[in-house]
Amino acid sequence: MVRSMTGYGDASAQVGGVHYFVEVRSLNNKYFKATIRLAESLQGLEAEMESRLRDRLHRGTVTLTARCTDSSSDAAHEINEAALARYIQQAKQVCAANGLTPDLGVAQLLSLPGVLQPSSNQEDILASARRAFMPLLDEAVAKLIDMRAREGKGLVEELEHHLGLIDERLAEVRERAPSVIAEYEARLKARILALFAEAGQKVEPVDLVREVATYAERTDVAEELQRLSAHVVQFRDLLSRADGKPIGRTLDFLAQEMLREANTIASKSPDAGISKATVEVKGAIDRIKEQIQNLE
Repeated sequence: MVRSMTGYGDASAQVGGVHYFVEVRSLNNKYFKATIRLAESLQGLEAEMESRLRDRLHRGTVTLTARCTDSSSDAAHEINEAALARYIQQAKQVCAANGLTPDLGVAQLLSLPGVLQPSSNQEDILASARRAFMPLLDEAVAKLIDMRAREGKGLVEELEHHLGLIDERLAEVRERAPSVIAEYEARLKARILALFAEAGQKVEPVDLVREVATYAERTDVAEELQRLSAHVVQFRDLLSRADGKPIGRTLDFLAQEMLREANTIASKSPDAGISKATVEVKGAIDRIKEQIQNLE
């Protein structure tokens, strides 16, 4: 199954008065790169979440956002009474020493460093978050992969269109190539006969055959046509794979080889018809190279 590298998936659940939400987005990238966005209290889950992503996704820039909203009483921070009492005592001492009247507001006191502290059962909270987030992460990634697969199907159809065009133009080149040699032989023979007739000399057939053979060898594109056709077959075989393994990099390399063979054909043959067909082949390969940048 061919998949693109762009996709989106999310999942959410309500567990014990806590709302959990996971969102996964992916964009094109030659390699796998993960960005995990978590609240500070959930940072302990980052490595596990990235490992879970790597198990399912092989290429692309993946952004994972996970957050939770706790509406239960467990969300409240605990007041460090010893720290609060110490702040009040110091404030009263300073005011007494300077003849000031203490003006201590509750909001100001609670905002002092160390007065409000996370719940002592932070490990239990993290364990609960892990149990809730991991299934949601799997669900979100499954949705993302499903979107990637749908987009991949569309990309395969587009690639098949370009491959079909290449097949058609290569067939034209194969059909045209033998007549190019015959036309060259006829032109060369007529030109040489005319020149030798003016000089009153007779042309030797062996010289004519040797010249035609040299031209034929120099402009022969049979090997390039064969290799390019083989690359097209291999390209289609990769597109039809059902194992789900990433093929984007392999297809990219294969497209480069296809373009190299097409360039060689274009440089070898001076025929206008073959040149025209080769230009269309190269254009199709360029479009293929653009499309496979989106494949995983």
